[in-house]
Amino acid sequence: MAGRTAALAVAALGVIGLGAVARLQWPDSAPALDCAPEAVRIGADGVATCGAGLAPSGAQALALGRRLDLNTATEDELALLPGVGPALARRLVEAREDGGGFASWDAVDDVPGVGAAKLQTLQAATSLGAAPDAGPVW
Repeated sequence: MAGRTAALAVAALGVIGLGAVARLQWPDSAPALDCAPEAVRIGADGVATCGAGLAPSGAQALALGRRLDLNTATEDELALLPGVGPALARRLVEAREDGGGFASWDAVDDVPGVGAAKLQTLQAATSLGAAPDAGPVW
């Protein structure tokens, strides 16, 4: 019995040691690029860089942690947001086109399927207009 206990203790210490080593090796939270998020561009090879290249598309902007413009985002881009599936994305685009764009969050809240929780998600992940990036989405 004592032999099994000792073996379990050694195994537990080994797992703790591996965890400590993994934590020290884990990537830090410092940004990989040394420029403001709005200055990030996508190079011809598809890699995000500071400097020359194209501005990130909606899906690329989401991957970079930036907000989408709710008045210009495509249906496919909106469907990528948490809690917004293809049907709600379609309704958002149709409501935007019918009303000439969203002027306020109240107009977004009036879209069928957008309740208080979805509105909060949309406010966190999108903006109304091409305002400067207000920081990370999440």
